[in-house]
Amino acid sequence: MNTMTYKAYQALVEYDEDAELFHGEVMNLRDVITFQGQSVDELKKAFAESVDDYLAFCAERGEEPEKPYSGQFVVRVDPPLHRAFVVAAKQAGVSLNKWVATTLERAAVR
Repeated sequence: MNTMTYKAYQALVEYDEDAELFHGEVMNLRDVITFQGQSVDELKKAFAESVDDYLAFCAERGEEPEKPYSGQFVVRVDPPLHRAFVVAAKQAGVSLNKWVATTLERAAVR
């Protein structure tokens, strides 16, 4: 599977050999946004149109569109590990949140 991004919405895309079609679905939303196309250009256009239609639909209803990522998530760890993180953050002179974000960013960029 591959991914595509449009206006911060990320979609998983796969190719259906039997139907000779690309299918895509926006990830990490409760709302469902899907699209398809027979070529890459068609797929890109359908993705953009589907996201734009979703945003327009939300605007018509006076609702905030769902965002794929809020920038917040909860991680549960054992208390000794939590303590070790707090100590490491203090030694680095940053908040626990900043230390965790920096550490995760380093791990993700590898």
